Amino acid sequence: MKIIELYTKEETKNLKMGLSVLAVIALIFTAVLLSRSEIAPKEGGKYYQLYARFNRTDGLQVGDAVRLSGIDVGRVTDAILDDNFKAILKMEIKENVKLPDDSSVAIVSFGIMGKKYLEIEPGGSEDLLESGDEFSYTQDAMVLEELIERIIGIGKAKRQEKKENIKDE
Repeated sequence: MKIIELYTKEETKNLKMGLSVLAVIALIFTAVLLSRSEIAPKEGGKYYQLYARFNRTDGLQVGDAVRLSGIDVGRVTDAILDDNFKAILKMEIKENVKLPDDSSVAIVSFGIMGKKYLEIEPGGSEDLLESGDEFSYTQDAMVLEELIERIIGIGKAKRQEKKENIKDE
């Protein structure tokens, strides 16, 4: 405490503020590192390949996890563009995970700024996907900027509606 007593009240306040900001930055950096840690399944075991076609895959990368009901069941192994500039993702799924052929796959993330992964939603069909098949139903990645624009648009529309209701009264 003798060090702090050597400074004026203003300097002490600035020092405390600086240390607080530094601590927050360290926490954010740690959180980002933890969210970027490897979540793909361990190597080994047998897998089969499936494909999915998306309009956009923003932030999803080769090596990212494929999950079913919150459990890792595979990983993305390749990403290419087709002739219509759509992304085709190749994934490997654990051999013991059998998926109905009407299952869907979506690109989601761990939190707002978290790492992306594929989430499979199983269908109800009795027929199963086989190695080399493609998912019929896919959902593209949600872009944060687009989501914010939608929310702002809804807010503006509600505010305008409120103004119009007040004028009518």
